[in-house]
Amino acid sequence: MNRTATTGAGTAGTAGAAGRRLSAAAVVLALAVAPFVLGPYAIGTLSRILVFALLAVSVNLLTGLTGLPTLGQSAHFGVGAYTAAIVATRLTDVGLFQLLIAAGVSALVAVPTGWLAVRARGVVFLMLTLAIGEIAYSAAVNWKPVTNGTDGISGIPPVVPLPGMPALALDGLVYFHVLAVFLLLLAAVTRLGSTPFALALRGIRDNEPRMRAIGYPTRRYALTVYCGAGALAGVAGALWVSVQRFVSPGDAGFEIAALALLAVVIGGSGSLWGACAGAALVWLTRDYLGNLEAVAGRGPLLLGLLFVVAVYALPRGLAGVRLPLMTTRKRTT
Repeated sequence: MNRTATTGAGTAGTAGAAGRRLSAAAVVLALAVAPFVLGPYAIGTLSRILVFALLAVSVNLLTGLTGLPTLGQSAHFGVGAYTAAIVATRLTDVGLFQLLIAAGVSALVAVPTGWLAVRARGVVFLMLTLAIGEIAYSAAVNWKPVTNGTDGISGIPPVVPLPGMPALALDGLVYFHVLAVFLLLLAAVTRLGSTPFALALRGIRDNEPRMRAIGYPTRRYALTVYCGAGALAGVAGALWVSVQRFVSPGDAGFEIAALALLAVVIGGSGSLWGACAGAALVWLTRDYLGNLEAVAGRGPLLLGLLFVVAVYALPRGLAGVRLPLMTTRKRTT
């Protein structure tokens, strides 16, 4: 083992990083030009996929980064959606304010629920978050003076991204608004992954007793990321309102939470791009493949098959797929 082997490994690592950056740039470019080549229905679907991917990223912060599998992110998603809808119909149609207020309210709701949930781990944590999601759904159904019950909130005006800008009435313009927020938050979460805080969260995931023994306040860390993930899910809910211009109790229901967790599992727990890819695959399977004439009405069955195939064929998810690199390595004797 000598300098040549080390140099070869370093070259391969550099090539891999360059390949990932090139792939990311290609995906961003494709997303940017999509409205110019796709129709309104496809663009609307792509906007919903980006919103759902942002929700999956919030689930990944808990499940993949911290080791806290959750079925409660639909609660924060619903809180953000209803908050944005109320702000849009009663206060202002400026999207920036809707996003900030939705994130703040969702984070505030996450404080008391998180204080209770982070005291548990494993299946107990999963069940607690499921209960939190069901409470949020029940509140959306029964708190009629605020949520309008099962009728939901409609008549939401088109979003205005920033003060002084025109309202976005076209699907393509709304898509660019969603894409800009999505890329900004994805970059922020990516940057978070290289901080000491993220390293501590990985330590909690891998060996919490040891982290506690060396002095880390693990519950405080877990509560912080729980609230941050809740705020991120709230932003996704606000974007959902900008796209749909309607919100109902179903947006805070179990199905949304289950699909988001499924997206993280299929994409690869702990991987940001895997969570996004899994979200796209889950959404397209449910809403596109599930509506084809040959399999009409069997979307849940297709999702179940997809999950089984992913578990057996891709134990590390989509993020575990490694394409061969066209690099040459010098052998040493």
